[in-house]
Parts: sequence; C-alpha cells; structure tokens
Amino acid sequence: QVQLVESGGGLVQAGGSLTLSCEASGRTFSSYTIGWFRQTPGKEREFVAAISWSGGPTYYADSVKGRFTISRDNAKNTVYLQMNNLKPEDTAVYYCAAVRHLVATTEPLYDYWGQGTQVTVSS
Repeated sequence: QVQLVESGGGLVQAGGSLTLSCEASGRTFSSYTIGWFRQTPGKEREFVAAISWSGGPTYYADSVKGRFTISRDNAKNTVYLQMNNLKPEDTAVYYCAAVRHLVATTEPLYDYWGQGTQVTVSS
C-alpha cells in the first residue's frame, strides 16, 4: 500500500516556474514507478511525465518535453516535477500516481493516486 501527497501547486504567470512534490508513505517506495498526470474540467486525465523505480528512465508527454523535468529522491520518498516556462495551457490539477515494478505512461496501469494539486498559469 502506498499513499501519495502532492504539494507545490499555485498561481504563476506565463513563463514562470513551479516545482511540484509527491511524497509517498511506505518502505518500498523505491520499487514504484511514479507518474504525473493532469486534468482540466471536462477533459480526461492526461499523462505528463514518469520516472522508473530505479530513477533511470524518464518519460515525458510531447507537450512538456524540454520544459518539465521529473526526478526522485528515494531517501526522502519524494518525486519532483520541475516545471519551467509555464504556459496557460498547463493550467490543471496535477496528480501523482504509483505502480510497482512497471514503467507506465497510461492512467489505467497505475494503482495508487494522490489527491491532486492545482496549478494555474495566468497569461
């Protein structure tokens, strides 16, 4: 069982930066791939980025490549999403999710979800 808590969301102007954190409970955090997804009202949740349990391979949606960076600190049970050059279309609720020993970029494959954190980018 893994519990996830996101933090770091807020209001930022276009071109600005935010860093989201996803802190997990549990002693086997290093066994889990962590993904970030986002959702806006009326739309399905979409994949943003993921990092494998080893901290090696990372994956990004085309819309955020070159602007967002995912990283993890297994000693702190935390995954970070550094978001630079934010655009109004990045406005969404951001969720982190976990799946054990599987690298995944699709929502149904993830077993555990956080409650989400709001990111609002003003133009």
